[in-house]
Amino acid sequence: MNITVLEILALPENRFSHLFYHLLLTKQFASIMPQVVSVWCRRLGHQVNYVTYYGIGDPLNAIPVDTDWVFISCYTQVSPLAYALAKILRIRGTITVLGGPHAKSFPVDALRFFDYVVKECNQQLISSLLNLDFPPKSILNSPPFKTVPSVQERLPEIEIASLFFRRFKSPTTTISLLSSLGCPYTCDFCIDWNSKYRMLPRDHLIRDLQFIHQHFSRTLIAFQDPNFGIRFDDTLSALETQKTNQCLPYVMESSLSVLKPERMSRLKTTNCVFVAPGIESWTDYSNKSSGGAKSGIVKVEKVVSQFQELHQHVSNLQANFIFGLDIDAGREPVELTKLFMDQVPFVWPTMNIPIPFGGTPMFVESKKNNRILEEMPFRFYYAPYSVMKTRNYDPRTYYRLLIELMNHGSSTAILRRRMKTRKTRTEKVIDFARARSQQVEIQYYRKILTALETDKELYNFHQNGGTKLPAFYQNEYRKKLGRYSYQLTSDDRRPVLE
Repeated sequence: MNITVLEILALPENRFSHLFYHLLLTKQFASIMPQVVSVWCRRLGHQVNYVTYYGIGDPLNAIPVDTDWVFISCYTQVSPLAYALAKILRIRGTITVLGGPHAKSFPVDALRFFDYVVKECNQQLISSLLNLDFPPKSILNSPPFKTVPSVQERLPEIEIASLFFRRFKSPTTTISLLSSLGCPYTCDFCIDWNSKYRMLPRDHLIRDLQFIHQHFSRTLIAFQDPNFGIRFDDTLSALETQKTNQCLPYVMESSLSVLKPERMSRLKTTNCVFVAPGIESWTDYSNKSSGGAKSGIVKVEKVVSQFQELHQHVSNLQANFIFGLDIDAGREPVELTKLFMDQVPFVWPTMNIPIPFGGTPMFVESKKNNRILEEMPFRFYYAPYSVMKTRNYDPRTYYRLLIELMNHGSSTAILRRRMKTRKTRTEKVIDFARARSQQVEIQYYRKILTALETDKELYNFHQNGGTKLPAFYQNEYRKKLGRYSYQLTSDDRRPVLE
């Protein structure tokens, strides 16, 4: 059969600043699982067309008209585009399957548009699915897989997903790897909060590293582990099998609790070039930092010290924050975050808005207390949009504080200090692209704030909820989805929160 595996990474984009960002960075965020599904289908003898859509061009053009099956993977915020494509493909007679984070979070809603929704899968499930062993309109799940196809076997997919030009790589070309799956932490906002941590075979990782070094020397490696290095010694020992002067540069996300001082030097010797720890909050989630039960200014001082020491071994660092949690109140979390930014300007701060993804404790608690804005389409389940009633801030104050934080983190003074710490031209280009993209994002935050200050319907919707989606969001929806917005009725856009 003819099969297309499509991963949607972004909605259609026309602005030049975002086109540059999507090509340089978003394209590099391609997930491993769609590539794995593509390989599994190819192993079964099918003709596979694998493609990633990162906001440039028309995704429908990437799906041949003679395709029998289409597997789509996407995040929740881009799911309306997946839904629209599924409706078009249904008319063609193509069988559609949705997987990925959105399928895991909101499978009941997704089943309105897809023939099958897969939360977790292995090769046996894919084989059974293609044999039509399951009735249409099924939500499927499988035991976890134990190994991932090698880089060599995924090479056709990698060359499509990554930034290769006729097999020549760009400075930001990235090859994704996994050393583990699952996470031992139980953060209430994360869809991996109850997933069992398991390390993938060490010898497979070593062989992948050897293959990449042989064929794509010095190419950047992106570890897509939900939390890298939980079994730190086992993982780093695999990386240390590379010759010291030939270690492939790699990036990863990890918790500060894993990155103990005695381990940081091993990151440098194995050529780690980017780490993105999750700080989340100054009063919660402290088990992810070595601060233990510390909070407030004490936690700031401890985390600053950790980042300063980590920066001696890894040049590029990012800190992930969530502002607007139930424990946030007043100006204290804002001032503490600004203090952190001032003391470690070499760290790129990322501000996130709490999003109640299905199946998480945050979703369950928010839905129980009627705090989810249930009319908000999934397209808005991502910053700069808020889809929950914030406990301790009115909507206008909340957005003013978000803008204040983002302005501070991207101020000219901090950007200059940050740029002085960058060692290579590539690092500076990436910083420039991120800074330019963030300035555009701040304009969106300001647009929302202005609307909240002038549009009573919008303000009341955020403050009290309601049964009608404000005109502001209806216009935003149509503008971002473009011609695909007309594929989805008002009922299609209203999420089924199960």
